[in-house]
Amino acid sequence: MFIHPLADVQSENIGENTRVWQYCVVLPGAVIGEDCNICFSSYIENQVRIGNRVTIKNGVHVCDGVTLEDLVFIGPNTTFTNNNHPRSKEYVTVTETLVKKGASIGAGCVILAGITIGENAMIGAGSVVTHDVPDGELWMGNPAKYVRKI
Repeated sequence: MFIHPLADVQSENIGENTRVWQYCVVLPGAVIGEDCNICFSSYIENQVRIGNRVTIKNGVHVCDGVTLEDLVFIGPNTTFTNNNHPRSKEYVTVTETLVKKGASIGAGCVILAGITIGENAMIGAGSVVTHDVPDGELWMGNPAKYVRKI
C-alpha cells in the first residue's frame, strides 16, 4: 500500500497494493480493496465500499452510501450524491448507490442517489445519471439516456 504523505487517510481498511495520491481525503469508515488507484484530490466518505482493482481519477467525490464493485473505473471530477432532496442542516437517511463490476463512468459525470449502474455498463463523459443503467449498456447525456449495447 502507498499513501502519499500529503494525503489525509483516516481509514485502516485499505487493501494491499492500493495507492492513494496527494490531497486525497479518506474518512475512517471507508473500506477500499486491493490494487486500487485513488488519484489526486479525491474525497471518500465513511460509508463507502470500494472493491478490488478500482480506479478513481482526480477530483472525484464518493459520498456515504456508495458501493463500487471490482474493476470499476471512475473518470475525473465525477460526483456521487446520496440525497435527492438535500436541505442545509436537515439530515436524512443516506440513499445507497451501486456501481457494479467492470462499469466505467466518464469524466465530469453526476450520479444521483439511489442509482444502480449495471455490470460492464459505460457512462459517457459529462452525463447526469438519473435512472438505473442496465448491464452492458452505454448511456450518455443530460439526463443520460440509452445509446446502445456494448
